[in-house]
Amino acid sequence: MTAGELLERAARVAARAHAPFSGIRVGAVVEDRAGGLHEGVNVESASYGLSLCAERAALARAVAEGQDRVARIAVARADGVPIVPCGACRQLLSELGDDALVVYEGPDGPVERPMRELLPDPFLL
Repeated sequence: MTAGELLERAARVAARAHAPFSGIRVGAVVEDRAGGLHEGVNVESASYGLSLCAERAALARAVAEGQDRVARIAVARADGVPIVPCGACRQLLSELGDDALVVYEGPDGPVERPMRELLPDPFLL
């Protein structure tokens, strides 16, 4: 699957997000090292700290489905506005795939960047 196809799938998934407070619907698709795909969406809570980002939802789903090593993750908003993973998502992703590629919408189309560029100094285990 190309980076563009993975990003398109993340954008389609974003339509299912639960975002009654911000109105920002985000979708993520994790590609594990075996080639499997795991989707997630953001789920907001009135207690903002309990809200869940799409990336962490997709990562949790991958782990629940027996895959704990990530090859790529794509993140997209339903409205097409570019978005990148937050710091908490970057930390968890670095623990499950420090060599993973992060796919997001750039000014000229899909961008693939190594996780290590987005979070060069994660918390160490």
